Amino acid sequence: MDIYPQIVNQPRLNVIGTILTNSFQHYINAFSEDKHLTSLTGIGRGIEREGLRVLNEGKLSTHRHYHNLGSALTHANITTDYAECLLEFITPVSYSAQQAIDQLRDIQKFTLSQIDNELIWPMSMPCFVDDDDKIELAQYGSSNIGTMKTVYRQGLKNRYGSMMQVIAGIHFNFSFSQQFWRTLQQLDQNTDERQQFISAKYFALLRNYKRYSWLIPYLYGSSPAICSSFLQGKATNLPFKKSDSGYLYLEYATSLRMSDLGYTNSEQSSLHICYNDLPGYLDGVREAINLSSAKFEKIGIKVNGKYQQLNSNVLQIENELYAPIRPKQVAQSGEKPSEALASRGVEYIEVRALDVNPFVDTGISLQQIHFLDIFLTFCVLADSPLLCCDKQNSYQKNMEEVVVRGRDPELRLMDNGQLKSVPQWGNELFTQMAQVAELLDKAYQTDTYVKALAIEQQKLTDPDLTPSAQIIAMVVEQNESLTGYALTQANHYREQLITSGYRFYNEQYFIDQAELSHQKQREIEMNDQLSFEQFLADYFTV
Repeated sequence: MDIYPQIVNQPRLNVIGTILTNSFQHYINAFSEDKHLTSLTGIGRGIEREGLRVLNEGKLSTHRHYHNLGSALTHANITTDYAECLLEFITPVSYSAQQAIDQLRDIQKFTLSQIDNELIWPMSMPCFVDDDDKIELAQYGSSNIGTMKTVYRQGLKNRYGSMMQVIAGIHFNFSFSQQFWRTLQQLDQNTDERQQFISAKYFALLRNYKRYSWLIPYLYGSSPAICSSFLQGKATNLPFKKSDSGYLYLEYATSLRMSDLGYTNSEQSSLHICYNDLPGYLDGVREAINLSSAKFEKIGIKVNGKYQQLNSNVLQIENELYAPIRPKQVAQSGEKPSEALASRGVEYIEVRALDVNPFVDTGISLQQIHFLDIFLTFCVLADSPLLCCDKQNSYQKNMEEVVVRGRDPELRLMDNGQLKSVPQWGNELFTQMAQVAELLDKAYQTDTYVKALAIEQQKLTDPDLTPSAQIIAMVVEQNESLTGYALTQANHYREQLITSGYRFYNEQYFIDQAELSHQKQREIEMNDQLSFEQFLADYFTV
């Protein structure tokens, strides 16, 4: 039945840019109706979990990527990130949160059975590293695309050092169903082409994520302390204390992974990537890719016959843009991420601000996924005014403050010109998110969303419940070894996974996928016709 006549007289409409959009409360009321409620189901989720291979004493493994795991270049589920020892596990899109966890668990189970009693480090910040020059770059074979991936990593090493590149995280991929978008477009009385509308709404989500993203490291940051070897003697402005057990920590930190020690790039601070719409975002990314860097020019591109980086621009390729969230579209073979977005619009978003959760074997819990469902649905339904550079910088400052002192009771964050404490602002957001949680419970016929939200809200009134506080208590108050704890967890998770049965896949699936991936890599290498120099020239041709 056409719903247009039912909303023609609704007064609660806001103009955001050129998009006519309803207020948050009107969306809540509309989706509460039975005819719209099912639109909230069908959420798609994919997980990318990074994890270092380590030896039983906690040192990084020096073993190459194991052949039985398949080709890191072409395997759909098991690959490597920066280094040969930094594994990355990838689940396909799943419409069940539990299924996504089961898939990730199965991938890890098979991997652990193939890596000669090595362990998967269960934390974001790496274990003891005596010499970062010994961290071997990930290798992807002799093809042009494989060589390009390794040269890109060589560039990262030369630009930022190897230690930054062996920090592990969780990337959470999220999408709404087509039915959700059809309902939302009808509620907005929007007549744009469907994909144009979807992309615009995803960018509204991105803006709100930037406003409220400080919540993520506060609730889930698990890296308030590091091994002193991580600094490799380098100076830092962070006021570290040292525990009796020898670890560096910040008393109120939540996620050093997201601080200046981790996934940051000072050269990118001058970039102005706009999140108001897809065309503006793409213009900013393209400009950044072609913006030269005097600092990186000093490295050189090809020195003594060996590539040191792909180019000397601020970004070698688009993947070097460090951001806590990204708009994404599945890229076709040979297609750049920006080309995929320009051609087919936003398909999903990638949340990148999650530390590895050391308290669960998969690095991300089912409860976290349920909260992210609520949070991201809230972000798309809540009012989302356009962002100017000053506002965007203000929200970035909030994030920077929370990662280094998020549990400090004196901390105040800037919310649209008003200073607020973490509990004050957090509880305001949770009050709104409670309505989303109730809707999702009703749509999925469960009570898990309201329960998940209640558990997370307790962390606002009692910071000691946060994972970062638990780790600080362990290292500082209980004087435990962080390395010892991590190894105990890693061994426990290994035993737990090895002895459990497969839940979604089976062993033969992974054996077949490994062989298929090696075959695909061989075919790619055999079909290369261009020199690597010509391949790069063609790739960077605008």
